[in-house]
Amino acid sequence: MSAVTLPEAELRSRLRAFVDDHLIPAEPELNRLDASWHRSPLLHDLQAKAKAEGLWALGHPAEIGGGGLDFLPYARLNETIGRSDWGQRVFGTATLQDALMLQRFANPELRDRWLPPLVAGEIHPSVGLTEPDVAGSDPRLMQTSAVRDGDDWIISGRKWFTTHANRAAFTTVFCRTGGTADTPEFSAILVPTDTPGYTVVRVLETMGKTSGGHSEILLDGVRVPHENVVGETGHGLRIAQARLGPGRIFHCMRWLGQAERAFELMCERAQTRFAHGSLLADKGEVQRHIAESAIELQSARLLVLDAARVLDTGAKARVEISMAKVAAAHMFHNVVDRAIQVFGAAGVTSDLPLDRMYREARFGRILDGADEVHRMVISRHLLRDYDGQAPWMQSLDARTGHLDETKENLP
Repeated sequence: MSAVTLPEAELRSRLRAFVDDHLIPAEPELNRLDASWHRSPLLHDLQAKAKAEGLWALGHPAEIGGGGLDFLPYARLNETIGRSDWGQRVFGTATLQDALMLQRFANPELRDRWLPPLVAGEIHPSVGLTEPDVAGSDPRLMQTSAVRDGDDWIISGRKWFTTHANRAAFTTVFCRTGGTADTPEFSAILVPTDTPGYTVVRVLETMGKTSGGHSEILLDGVRVPHENVVGETGHGLRIAQARLGPGRIFHCMRWLGQAERAFELMCERAQTRFAHGSLLADKGEVQRHIAESAIELQSARLLVLDAARVLDTGAKARVEISMAKVAAAHMFHNVVDRAIQVFGAAGVTSDLPLDRMYREARFGRILDGADEVHRMVISRHLLRDYDGQAPWMQSLDARTGHLDETKENLP
């Protein structure tokens, strides 16, 4: 597709209309799909419609077939895309992290082979980083290893929470490739999922979900050529962090979108449900639920937007991203929890999207780094230089300017 030229406000309006008019009504059927949802005619129809309306892969660089939006406006649009848990797949945004990783680090042969079908939504990627027997929050403990054998690497180990491995065309496996016990070296190696020795052991059931979102895989002497190394040998952890940083912002924006939808449902319920002599909206406790949700939503939203702005400048933004991720995950949980409370028994049924949101919200406090790890990152950086590293001490004029420039996009 060609680079997007529409104003952000118009893109947001088009995305909102598509999500509300086409995607949300399709959710009940999409949610009933089993682990082969990627072969669903309904999903393909929605993807084709998104492409026809110029809403496909908006944040992918134009040179690899995407819409070419800069990071910050694309991150803001993800708030609207995230109103539905299916938005990432319908609008082709789910592959962005892997596409950016391959574009930045992979050699021309890997890029030519995998990027075009990836951006077009014809194949799915997966990443093997977390392992079942060691703490995922400390990647230095990973046990999966690769040994050089001539022009090949032979990989052995086990990974889990390997996203969509049961339907992916390849897995980028992060593994030990050298160094010592005290200073191990890690590399990222692309492994096609049809390689002998690659086995999906099981699809993980997470919080009652069995849709194939995460799998456990076994790598039993998997042999791939040296050309499949992504980036330089020994730079695996650097590549992993480069991939995870933007991804955390995307998660946060998606959580904001779903929390806003939960908030809207809660308000609508409060204004239409009559109980104990008055509407729920007239009751102080329900008013408190709504006010606290609004405060947490906007607070988390501004943290996330500021982290995206800092990242867009090319800075590492580690403190800003960690602050935003912790705040957004807790906000998502709290808003959905209050919405369920206002709906009462109906809130825990599959008649509403709240039960799916609630499970996703609880997972959010672990996904892409547990809260405890992000708090550790924040405190370590601030204790090292609390007067210079604090976000409110950094480029105050730029932050104010950012808010002035984007205030028209704030709801």
